[in-house]
Amino acid sequence: MTAAPLASGPQGPGALRPLLDTVLEALREGTEARGGPIPAGGPEAVAAQVRDALGEPLPVEGEPDALHRLVRALAAGTADPADPLCAAHLHTPPLAVAAAADLAASVLNPSLDSWDQAPAASALEALVTRAVAAEAGATDALVTTGGTESNQLALLLARETHSATHRGVQLVCGANAHHSLPRAAWLLGLPEPVVIPTPAGALDPTALDDALTHLQGPLLVAATAGTTDAGLIDPLPEIADLCDTHGARLHIDAAYGGGLLFSDRHRARLDGLARAHTVTLDLHKLGWQPVAAGLLAVRDAPDLAVLDHRADYLNADDDTEAGLPDLLGRSLRTTRRPDILKIAVTLKTLGRTGLGRLVDQVCALAQEFAALVEAHPGFELYDRPTISTVLFRPADASDDAVAAVRRQLLHDGRAVIGRAELDGHLWLKATLLNPHTRPGDLAALLKLVELAEPAEPAELAEGHTPT
Repeated sequence: MTAAPLASGPQGPGALRPLLDTVLEALREGTEARGGPIPAGGPEAVAAQVRDALGEPLPVEGEPDALHRLVRALAAGTADPADPLCAAHLHTPPLAVAAAADLAASVLNPSLDSWDQAPAASALEALVTRAVAAEAGATDALVTTGGTESNQLALLLARETHSATHRGVQLVCGANAHHSLPRAAWLLGLPEPVVIPTPAGALDPTALDDALTHLQGPLLVAATAGTTDAGLIDPLPEIADLCDTHGARLHIDAAYGGGLLFSDRHRARLDGLARAHTVTLDLHKLGWQPVAAGLLAVRDAPDLAVLDHRADYLNADDDTEAGLPDLLGRSLRTTRRPDILKIAVTLKTLGRTGLGRLVDQVCALAQEFAALVEAHPGFELYDRPTISTVLFRPADASDDAVAAVRRQLLHDGRAVIGRAELDGHLWLKATLLNPHTRPGDLAALLKLVELAEPAEPAELAEGHTPT
């Protein structure tokens, strides 16, 4: 009986080549079958299609066509961020060169928990993370799975910096902050966060100053550069000044907005970023990487010493003293794939100019879409976009009607639009992160919303398509 072929080793390329043809053909067929940004029919219809393609998850005997069938089903049932009408979330279409690099990482399968598992990958990570950190005015950076892990690590470093105190560090953030920050405070056993209302969508320095004046340290202020709802950027220089005045530590969550660093045109919007102790960056947002490609940049590299950890089989003292790099202090995870490869390949292939051009394109698209909304008498625009997020709603519509329009477009497979609650209203959210989107696509998106006739909730739940 012939053993299942391996992806790596001398025979790996030969084993992979026909499988890649199978995958590419299945992706093509699935995309054609879907015929739009998301499959029509709603959750139950998609689940039925997946059940049909999967059959018995663990059959007694293997099925040679499983790769084609399941990849085709996944492609047919996906929400495709490469479709211009898929514009709900901070979810980008990955660059082809980054996806190709990710394939190589999967084939070679190094794990960055000890040098003897990842000699080249560990060296590459050390070089590239420091280069990306320097862009944010920091000295070092850790690779993470994204903003949630980065924010958790930022709070952990802040807590351990003040570990001599019994009370723990007090998180102060705006109501616009990412949900992972208060959740991280809970996870780490920190005091209940002080949350400052942000009625205008961004953190107000006057309100922050008042809160810091009445609090006792140690304090950690978390600002946001690119809010999830509207893509707003808190006034970073003023917040940094207040942190200096009150002796507070500063973390900036730039998971969304950090990509502006690549753009000469928009980089100035991140003035003040370099004054933060820690910065969250996500290159699977404005970096067009396959998930995951997060980083936590750290201004003071000695802060990372609190992550040092010993496991004799991975970083024995005598190995470390002999010069083998110690990787356990670079993450709270043990097994860790080389996500740095796709990042390195992208940075080297496109350069700052190429990435900056993509950032400029999506920011310009957002301005163009906002202008379309503003000029249309049937729609209301929340505000001109700060990055690439546009909030809008049908004029004079109730919040229930706005929500129903969004769900109807999802159910019909016509468009994927997000939602955000601001100023006491529900807004439709278009997050424009596809640099290949064209003006006609923007007009088509607005027209779909205009023509949408929402079904009753019961109809959508039953999978009926209204006539």
